[in-house]
Amino acid sequence: MNRRKFVTQAAGFGLTAAWPHYSFTGTKKPKYKMGYQLYSIRDEMAKDAIATLKALKKMGYQDFEVYGFDTQAGTFYGHPSKEFKMILDDLDLTVTSGHYGFADYLDQSEADLKRFVDACIQAAKIIKSDYITWPWIAPEQRNIETFKRMTAKLNLIGEQVNKAGLGFAYHNHGFEFDEHNGEHGYEIILNETDPNLVKLQMDMYWVMHSAKVTPIALVDQHPGRFVMWHIKDMDVKTRDYTELGNGAINYLNLLPDPEKSGLNYYYLEQGGNFATSSMQSAADSAAYFKKYLQQLF
Repeated sequence: MNRRKFVTQAAGFGLTAAWPHYSFTGTKKPKYKMGYQLYSIRDEMAKDAIATLKALKKMGYQDFEVYGFDTQAGTFYGHPSKEFKMILDDLDLTVTSGHYGFADYLDQSEADLKRFVDACIQAAKIIKSDYITWPWIAPEQRNIETFKRMTAKLNLIGEQVNKAGLGFAYHNHGFEFDEHNGEHGYEIILNETDPNLVKLQMDMYWVMHSAKVTPIALVDQHPGRFVMWHIKDMDVKTRDYTELGNGAINYLNLLPDPEKSGLNYYYLEQGGNFATSSMQSAADSAAYFKKYLQQLF
């Protein structure tokens, strides 16, 4: 397939070999804060969380999704929850969601799971985070039997989190779209969890990488349920992560209607494959997003 034919076909599905150079010059103020998933810059957060947050703020990021809460110590990035909240307040930054380690509790008792969820709720309330998010399951757990068992736990967690006045969501990767004798895990999650208790955080990279459906189609099928988005780009050749604007995903063509989606928050993200460094990637993605996409929000 020649390059021109590839670009023409890919653009129809929201992919392109190079982003179109559109620029938005309107004065409309974005409705949403520009968010970042801090896992993207985990190396710098481990060295100096405060300096990293200051640097991200200078790039234009205002809101974050955390990961790696230590339930035993009650800390985020080595800082006790209350101290971490004071750091955020001093910098005029917010955290609206967190990824917590639920996969370890798939095969533990409901009592153990409930205690873990209570710890997550307490931490989320301290840092004033609206959502608690289930982010991942281990490779050995990625089978249809696990997905069918997991939906009951998702509903239980959702009920517990909702009663505490917070929201609960499930974050997809690509493995949920793998077919197992005509079934796939994401369909089970969508159909067997209570949409009032279990919301969804759509990782658009993984949808475009692995699913046979677009983000727009998912929102059309399940309006109001995709309350958070992860936005990252895909390398044209390797299909690995890359900086926004440096890859194959044309978000101008595939972003769903935020209102129809039920969108509350979005987070830019890049889990690895940095062109130079995690810090430079955060800056490059921020610059591209502000120039070409932020006005769509």
